[in-house]
Amino acid sequence: MRKAVFKSYENGYYTFLFENGEDMVFDEIHPRALKQFDLKNDTSLIDKEFRVSFIEVFDDDDEVIYRIESLKPL
Repeated sequence: MRKAVFKSYENGYYTFLFENGEDMVFDEIHPRALKQFDLKNDTSLIDKEFRVSFIEVFDDDDEVIYRIESLKPL
């Protein structure tokens, strides 16, 4: 798990800023994590720090999709 700050949700994409200064955009989030944190609608979660666990998923065109598996608030 890596530390990251939730920055935004826009047009189906979740953006997090990681502690190394890297922005990552996630295409998907595990439904279990979405039940815990309504990143789409709860603006109070913007700029909150989380421990983020994610995986890379390859689609049929061999493009990489990043999927959040779990979030833990810090």
